[in-house]
Amino acid sequence: MTRTRTAPRRIAAPLTAGLLAAGALALPGQQAHAAGSVVKVTGAQGDWRLTVDGQPYQIKGLTWGPAIADAGRYMPDLKSMGVNTIRTWGTDATSKPLFDSAAANGVKVIAGFWLQPGGGPGSGGCVNYRTDTAYKDQMLAEFPKWVATYKDHPGVLMWNVGNESVLGLQNCYSGDELERQRDAYTTFVNDIAKKIHGVDPDHPVTSTDAWTGAWPYYRKNAPDLDLYAVNSYNAVCDIKATWEQGGYTKPYIVTETGPAGEWEVPDDANGVPQEPTDQAKAEGYTKAWNCVTGHKGVALGATMFHYGIEDDFGGVWFNLLPAGQKRLSYYAVKKAYGADTSRDNTPPVISSLAVDGDPAKVEAGRDLNLTVKATDPDGDAISYQVLGSTMYLDKDKGLIPLPTTDLGGGRLKVTAPDRPGVWKVYVKATDGKGNVGIETRSVRVVPPAVNGTNVALGKTATASSYQTGSGDCPCTPANAVDGKADTRWAADWSDPQWLQVDLGASTPFTHVQLVWEAAYAKAYTIQTSDDGQNWRTVREVTDGNGGVDDFDVSGTGRYVRVHGTARGTGYGYSLYEFGVYR
Repeated sequence: MTRTRTAPRRIAAPLTAGLLAAGALALPGQQAHAAGSVVKVTGAQGDWRLTVDGQPYQIKGLTWGPAIADAGRYMPDLKSMGVNTIRTWGTDATSKPLFDSAAANGVKVIAGFWLQPGGGPGSGGCVNYRTDTAYKDQMLAEFPKWVATYKDHPGVLMWNVGNESVLGLQNCYSGDELERQRDAYTTFVNDIAKKIHGVDPDHPVTSTDAWTGAWPYYRKNAPDLDLYAVNSYNAVCDIKATWEQGGYTKPYIVTETGPAGEWEVPDDANGVPQEPTDQAKAEGYTKAWNCVTGHKGVALGATMFHYGIEDDFGGVWFNLLPAGQKRLSYYAVKKAYGADTSRDNTPPVISSLAVDGDPAKVEAGRDLNLTVKATDPDGDAISYQVLGSTMYLDKDKGLIPLPTTDLGGGRLKVTAPDRPGVWKVYVKATDGKGNVGIETRSVRVVPPAVNGTNVALGKTATASSYQTGSGDCPCTPANAVDGKADTRWAADWSDPQWLQVDLGASTPFTHVQLVWEAAYAKAYTIQTSDDGQNWRTVREVTDGNGGVDDFDVSGTGRYVRVHGTARGTGYGYSLYEFGVYR
């Protein structure tokens, strides 16, 4: 893989413990129910089947996203979609209400156990599987404890040890040591599988990884797994050929799949991965299911990604119902699993979204005009919302509502974000019936053009302090007057601090533009001086919020400085550019 995976993950190994006070705790060895199912992988090479109490069972699943406390709210909806299985990434004392709600709705759970480093590229938590016996002993004790707790629960389908760790180990090791660690990890997975089988002979054990390149390690080192498992998105239809060419002798399930991920699509002109349209995402789920079911006698089903309600960067990319609103992908999965969709009210469909003007030169805080074409299959009235994400600025996955005026006819006037850099813009089209269509574009926000000449450009700058190292530093005072949008001055983490520029001679100026990095000033003054010692204030700010600050001022002096007295963050003041115009 060449790109970090940013799909949403329920990665915490222990699930939230907040339900303990509500009586969710089941003691190790305690039987939650007395009517657990016997689940088996039966058959022979190329003719396997999964059975539950002797009856054939095809996994028609989704990965589980909502809080356990909301299981009773969402599980009936899953059942109505034709879903018979959910997958989790962690199992512990808080899991019982989820098992209970699943069983009450005829749904079973692929119960996960988290191992580090989980989640593939970008995930942390390195473990040395060759030498860290304390960690391995802890997991060998922990996982079978919860297997004993829940093995007789009718909600359990199988146990799944680890998630994408064979791939994820590349973040911790390289070369020959990486190979040794992958062998050690899969050997340890086998140790866990044997331990689980000793506690619970009635449910299969599998292990998930991010690509079929992990399977040779499992084949060599984990013979006690009952079946393999893999997360695969745009490449899901290649699994069959990989399995056949690899000469594998065990069936598999697909534990995550759906539309192309961020790591599988080309970049746009702003260097941002081009998110598939809602129509393409829906087709991705349909294609994935067809390819899984097309590998008859080997692929035993799938838990597609993701029954989630998070309304953030990853949630919009993958969730079937971000913010609880259903989208085309939701209905595509429902149809794939054989549920009746003929009478469903379905989402608005956005057929095009255009950014007026140059999407690489959107001026901060100015009007940004969008043209969207959307239709509703049911004739419902459509309303629009526009949001922004700084994912490609600072890795923040949250969505920020942008002030928007609906001009009618699909024309939307948006106030562009105030912070320069590449933003992702989301247009949501809702029908008032619980459905949403979403389309995205990237824009590069730039400081507004200023009439006049920047007399500070390239002049000598000094400061009370600057950061000499770490990250993109040294962040010297000169960086703030070099005319470059990607270099910055950064001060020590204390108040007050100042940055000043020597114009060389007494110079009149009428405008100042400050382009803040994320670490901005909440309170500061702009001052001028003839001698660099005695200062006159030409502007005072007490409610700064970062981004771009543009001020018309009236001042004259050889020296101009910004004097910060209260930081807006815990970090030191940081400016990309300090422009003084005449």
